[in-house]
Amino acid sequence: MKRILLCCWLLAGAMVALGQSLEQRLFDLPDVTFKRIEAPQGFSEAWELRVRQPVDHTDPSKGYFYQRVFLSHRGFDRPTVIVTEGYNRSHNRIYEPTELLQANQLDVEHRYFGASVPDSLDYTWLTLEQATADLHHIRELFGRIYSGKWVSTGISKGGQTTIFYRYFYPDDVDVSIPYVAPLNLEYEDTRIYDFLDTIGSDECRKKIYELQVRLLKNRDKVLPLLRWYALGAKLEFTYLTLEEAFEYAVLEYPFSFWQWGFSCEDIPDGKELEADLKHLMDVVGIAFYSDRDIEAYASHYYQAATQMGYYGYKTEPFARWLKALPVQPHPHAAFVPGKMKVTFDGTLVRKVYDWLAEHGNRFIYLYGATDTWSATRVPESDKVDSVWFILEGKDHRTCRIRNMTEEERSKLVETLERWLEVEIE
Repeated sequence: MKRILLCCWLLAGAMVALGQSLEQRLFDLPDVTFKRIEAPQGFSEAWELRVRQPVDHTDPSKGYFYQRVFLSHRGFDRPTVIVTEGYNRSHNRIYEPTELLQANQLDVEHRYFGASVPDSLDYTWLTLEQATADLHHIRELFGRIYSGKWVSTGISKGGQTTIFYRYFYPDDVDVSIPYVAPLNLEYEDTRIYDFLDTIGSDECRKKIYELQVRLLKNRDKVLPLLRWYALGAKLEFTYLTLEEAFEYAVLEYPFSFWQWGFSCEDIPDGKELEADLKHLMDVVGIAFYSDRDIEAYASHYYQAATQMGYYGYKTEPFARWLKALPVQPHPHAAFVPGKMKVTFDGTLVRKVYDWLAEHGNRFIYLYGATDTWSATRVPESDKVDSVWFILEGKDHRTCRIRNMTEEERSKLVETLERWLEVEIE
């Protein structure tokens, strides 16, 4: 009799749960506050959430913060895509895998970015271990609402987060789809230099170099123009001087040129200095090295300099023209908050690198063949059930499913159907 009553009670509970609205289910979740927002096209409702997270997941006594998340709902019977942002996410945005799978989506702002910051910004707790534990907590909470297949995805640094999330919590999702995600093995990963020395034609690389030299040689004419630009744009330069920022922009130029898909035809012929400078500003810009932008990306730079690795600038070809930056050691692209002294530890990235080759199953990697970040991509391995797409002619911005060939897209869809046991229209 007791067994019958228990079965009836469980069945009644299940029936109640099935009849609950999403709002009612959100009310039942601990650590979650929410407000309704406009639903994107194709979704029945959407919510902006705040999820309570420990600053230190190993010791909650250190306090909590609230992480911003956007939930877009299609149906309780649909798959769910968790977007692992690498930076801030101030508004809701729907990603390609979500549309492809007609899925629900949780778009998660990264800790220490945007609204997802503790009262005291102690960078001690900005680690990949803590960031992925945030995602795991969200996955556990919303697993109570969405019991179907789960997919994670992210772009660039968000794609890196997707990779590390899967490493620490391999059972949280069924498939991971990182876009244009580097896996840097060093504080200054020299594979970047190898890429920049070989990408494109000899003629194109020569044009790039010559433009850099022209700008450095004409610094006396360029710097006054940049000062007026900075004044008009209300940019301040105290972390770097304006002259340091100028030299950084010139050194950065080939990296950004290939990353963002510029064409060799875009490079000026050198007849007008103003044209050279305008092109530099179009490709790199000087604002990226201002206090405003360095502060905006402070958390990113801290992660790059401590755990995730990054890149520097080969200065030897420009040694005679550099005045503000050192030739050795190479200037580095990570501007650590407050110029604090940090130490890079590559132990984790190397462990992940090895794990992906041996155990990283059900990953779909997307890289642009001309994107500079493809230089430090996750290499193909025949030991795992994963798929790599290296899209010819595509860069950091255009390496997307929508820009695949018909053959590439068919392969991606067939792979997802096999792994998720779903039919994709």
